[in-house]
Amino acid sequence: MHDARIELLQRMAIFGGVRLDILQFLVALCPVVAVSRNEYFFHEGDEGDTLFVLESGEAAVLKSWRGQDHLIHTLSAGDCFGEMAVMDHCRRSASIRAVDDCSAIPISSGDLYRVYGQDLKQFTLIQMNMGREVSRRLRAANDQLFKVHVNSPDPIVEQLFSA
Repeated sequence: MHDARIELLQRMAIFGGVRLDILQFLVALCPVVAVSRNEYFFHEGDEGDTLFVLESGEAAVLKSWRGQDHLIHTLSAGDCFGEMAVMDHCRRSASIRAVDDCSAIPISSGDLYRVYGQDLKQFTLIQMNMGREVSRRLRAANDQLFKVHVNSPDPIVEQLFSA
């Protein structure tokens, strides 16, 4: 089973270029978690220091607005989430709910710090890859927001672009 998890990590952008021995080290540190359908990995506003790699199942990224959760994105096997909290040590920016039964590999800041102790260059590569992934998502969000701005005379959207 460890081999399948390592192959999963090798296909992910945040582990691109990371050596096999470091991935084996991480997988050995990180026990898989199971989250049942409709249960939450975490809620928006929670403290967080762990990213998750979805091994199986689908999960919903939800943002709360006026007491209701709104679907932002659907995650599937091979996607990761929670890396922002690992990087910036801030509260969770969204909730993640299992759409069906899920399993995921949790990788905490402490686990990454252990990689730092093993190999500084590999730790740095993972950090840079996480930064690239967050940047890619920010660019996609910018593009979506711009499309809304161009196609909508909404004054709230106009305020965002006039600031």
